[in-house]
Amino acid sequence: MIALDEAKRFVLESLATPSPEMLALDDLLGCVAGEEVFAKESVPGFSNSSMDGFALRSLDTLSGSATLRIIGAVFAGDGSSPHVGPGEATRIMTGAPLPEGADCVCMKEEAILDPSGESVRIGRSFSAGEFVRVPGDDVKVGQVLVVAGDELSPATLGVLAGQGIASLRAYRRPRVGVLSTGNELARSLGPLGAGEIRDVNRPLLLALVKESGWVPVDLGIVHDDYASIKQRLSDGVDDCDAVVSTGGVSVGDLDHVKTVIGELGGTSARSMQVAIKPGKPFAFGVAGVRRVPVFGLPGNPVSTRVSFELFVRPSLRLLAGHRVLERPIMNMVLDSALPRKKDGKIHLVHVVARVHDDGVVHAERAIRHGSHLLSAVAEANALAIVPEGDGLAAGDVVRAMILDADQLSASTT
Repeated sequence: MIALDEAKRFVLESLATPSPEMLALDDLLGCVAGEEVFAKESVPGFSNSSMDGFALRSLDTLSGSATLRIIGAVFAGDGSSPHVGPGEATRIMTGAPLPEGADCVCMKEEAILDPSGESVRIGRSFSAGEFVRVPGDDVKVGQVLVVAGDELSPATLGVLAGQGIASLRAYRRPRVGVLSTGNELARSLGPLGAGEIRDVNRPLLLALVKESGWVPVDLGIVHDDYASIKQRLSDGVDDCDAVVSTGGVSVGDLDHVKTVIGELGGTSARSMQVAIKPGKPFAFGVAGVRRVPVFGLPGNPVSTRVSFELFVRPSLRLLAGHRVLERPIMNMVLDSALPRKKDGKIHLVHVVARVHDDGVVHAERAIRHGSHLLSAVAEANALAIVPEGDGLAAGDVVRAMILDADQLSASTT
């Protein structure tokens, strides 16, 4: 067996460095910027009102109150407005340009409008700039908006759109092919034949790829046949940026996947027994002139999920230009024991974790073990990392990988 860190290092160091491409703004959500972007325009570009109300001169309110003559109205989008002189005011709407001569805004709720609509009573003194958005208040010319390596959020895309930017050099979403192998896998949704099982790994992996923001490519199911596996994996290498296969990487007579990955990857390929449970068998190599990574994951569903989190997801994040490759890992208190036997492996245990009223994250309970028990781990939101030894007791602190941060909401118990 080899250490988990060694296996991960081998995989990540084998990957080719991606290059950013020019992508349209509509395609950039969740992508990683490949260039620095500076503001070319101030936002806002002109002084405007932050409230519906009345634009006026602060000098006219020095006495603490004033009755001002209304000379017009200014709406958002207006290109011109009346000049506000002594004793005058204009109606103004949120976002409308501040009229020349005015230096502040009294919001509508603070003013008393004469029934005739010809004058307005201002009941307090105002300072210059009140309820006025000045040029560059949000963004200044020359300000850095995006740094290479930033993940592009909805708000960032809004900022870029505010600069009239329609495209940006960024890292493309990887196309990820997913293949299931096994004679036992049913090819239809009809009644199962003798010895058949449903394919759960492929839908699971396709969903994990999509959830991560990449492009899933369904490569289907193949029998445990050397020629068929080689053809399907080769097609995936030609069409995709990464290929993930499940099954055929252990020590069975029909485990051809590891052999094919070895042939496709040559000296870059390696078949491993990683010191983890579940997920020990694993194969990896890079294939073709584009150095497409090919992952051979174990066939048991829970092992497939664990191997995806440990090896595939960090690799795909690297291909997508991300600087942070791993899911968050944090300490949490065990509410129940996690016993184990010494076997030279790191044990990875699915747990349900919640933030309790004490402000501490608790691993409330472990999920029933078994590399085939996918339904048992469906509710888990963290993966406890139990080191070699005799296990951990209730009240001990365990490090855990967060699989679903949204589910760490405060406990009601």
